[in-house]
Amino acid sequence: MHVPQVLKIKRIVEETPTVKTFYLPWEFKDETPGQFSTTAQFPIPGQFLMVWNFQDEKPMSISSIDPVNGEIGLSVKMVGPFTQSLHKLQENDQLGLRGPYGRGFEIAGSRVLAVGGGIGMAPVAAFAEEASSRGVKVDTITAATTQSEILFAERLENAGARVFPTTDDGSHGFCGFATELAEKLITEGKYDLVVACGPEIMMMKLSLITHENQIPAQFSLERYMKCALGICGQCCVDDVGWRICVEGPVFWGDQLRLISEFGKYHRDASGIKNSF
Repeated sequence: MHVPQVLKIKRIVEETPTVKTFYLPWEFKDETPGQFSTTAQFPIPGQFLMVWNFQDEKPMSISSIDPVNGEIGLSVKMVGPFTQSLHKLQENDQLGLRGPYGRGFEIAGSRVLAVGGGIGMAPVAAFAEEASSRGVKVDTITAATTQSEILFAERLENAGARVFPTTDDGSHGFCGFATELAEKLITEGKYDLVVACGPEIMMMKLSLITHENQIPAQFSLERYMKCALGICGQCCVDDVGWRICVEGPVFWGDQLRLISEFGKYHRDASGIKNSF
C-alpha cells in the first residue's frame, strides 16, 4: 500500500530505557469506502514500513509479525526529533503506515545463527521467531552496550531460540562485541545460515567471518530513504546502483562484496559521504 493507512496503537511495551515497541493492527482499507480488511498479506521478517507521525515519515523495521492476533510491532529507539515524537505517543493514539517494502530474510537450513546489534535486533527478532516456528534451530546473539539495553531475550527464549546476550561493558552475558561471540559460536558449531542486522562495522566484520568459514549469510542494510518505492534514488549504493528500498534492505554476503561503500561510508540527505 503506497497511501498511508492511519491506525490506532493497540499497546506499547517499554523494552529498554531507550526502546519502545508499538503494536498496531494489521488492517488496510479495502475497496469499499469506510471498510477495513485484515486479509492483506502480512510482512515477512526483514521488510520495513514507512511510518508517518503526521509531520514527517521515516522507515522502520518490523520487529514482530503476528498473523494469529492480526498485529505487527515496530520497535523504536529514541535518537532524534522524529523518534522522540513517537515515544510521546500513548495507546489509542494514531500513526500512519505504508508498506511493507523491500526484500526480507530468506529462511534456509536447519540451524541458523541470528545476530542483532542494538536496535538491529528488531528485524532479527522477527526472523528468529518465524524460523523457530518452522522448526529451525535458532541461536540468537542480542548485543548491546550494557545490560539495560539488551533486547528481546525473554521473548526469543519463549519462542524456542537459544539466546546469547553480549554487552560491551560485560554487565551481562558475554563481555565483548557481537562479532567476537559469533566467531566463537561458528568455530564451535555448524550453521547452515547466518543473518544479521546492526551497526555496519559489525556486519562488515561478520561478513568476513562467514566468508572465511563458507557459511551463507544475509545482512540488512540501512540507508537514508525518502520514497521507499525505488523512484527517488536517495538510498542507492555506489558502483552497483542498487536501491536499498527495493533490491534490499536484505542482501546476501556475496552481493555485499560488490558494494564498495559497505562498512566504509554512507550518504546523508544531501548526498554527502559520511564515514562510519
